[in-house]
Amino acid sequence: MISEKIKKLRLPELLLFSDGSPVDTAEKAVKRQAEIKELLQTEIYGRFPKKAAFTYELVSRDERAFANKAVQSLYTLSFPALGGFSFPVRTLFPKHIDAPPLFVFMNFRDDLPDRYYPAEEIVDNGFAVASFCYKDITSDDGDFGNGLSGALGVDRIKDDCPGKICLWAWAASETLDFVETVGGYDRSNVAVMGHSRLGKTALVAGAFDERFSFVFSNDSGCAGAAITRQKAGESVDAICRNFSYWFCPAYEKYRNNEEAMPFDQHFLLALSAPRRIVVSSAAEDLWADPCSEFLCCAAVSPFYEIFGSRGLVCPDRLPEIGDAFFGGSVGYQMRGGSHYLSRADWQKYMEFMRIKHNNG
Repeated sequence: MISEKIKKLRLPELLLFSDGSPVDTAEKAVKRQAEIKELLQTEIYGRFPKKAAFTYELVSRDERAFANKAVQSLYTLSFPALGGFSFPVRTLFPKHIDAPPLFVFMNFRDDLPDRYYPAEEIVDNGFAVASFCYKDITSDDGDFGNGLSGALGVDRIKDDCPGKICLWAWAASETLDFVETVGGYDRSNVAVMGHSRLGKTALVAGAFDERFSFVFSNDSGCAGAAITRQKAGESVDAICRNFSYWFCPAYEKYRNNEEAMPFDQHFLLALSAPRRIVVSSAAEDLWADPCSEFLCCAAVSPFYEIFGSRGLVCPDRLPEIGDAFFGGSVGYQMRGGSHYLSRADWQKYMEFMRIKHNNG
């Protein structure tokens, strides 16, 4: 059933190079990833910015956070080579755990914890978090003169200039650079995570930074974890009409022209192989299209298998509410309800990290 649905989508081939030659070994798959990375920078997300040296300053620290169970700190990261551009990073580390697993979490607000971030529950489960607010990086609109976009002098005349998603993903990577400097976490057990537009961003961050051993994309939909061809809900035309600044200008040519794309979103997921990835859907989130998100996980699985990993392990049917397919390196889960980052989602991500880390 699943294979037939994928076949009807007529997707571009992951396991063929652009010259038509086959990708049939892990070594060739790595070369194919480099080819895909160039393609996605050119056609949808834009050029990923280069790393920049930074300094940091501790602004505040609460040594007795959450009933003395955690240490919560606020830092400022500054980038001298980028005209003094800076952004705040908040860290939360459980006490009495030498090297906790870490989430790099992109959030929507500065006043944390908030409804998307059950901080005490995360600490109680033994996880650490390094978080930043995406609007502290650059505004979520068509203004490219502020924050990181202004510091980089992003020129929207260029077809492959970075969109805002690319810039927010860069900040996730720089946040991990910072946490590496202060230490105190398990470097083999690090996740990047985001919801909605930041779920798309998490996939891009994971694609460009292999230190993220887990990539969690929550309700990311169009231009995220959902297959674009024959997608229900949001289309390329709709997303470009409302949010063209998330992408490079070249993406505009695929409005009402999805069949012409030399890629689809399983290409983006393939850039995280053979690392672990989970795509989460909400049953009522029809704009994101849970079916297309699920099929994307299935479509990328053969690429994982080239590396000797299991991809999506699931029954041969579409997902139902409550399903959590965590048997392979590509995970998928569907909960009830609408577009939201819930406690249930966090619990599933922590469960997946435990399963995969304990199993090696």
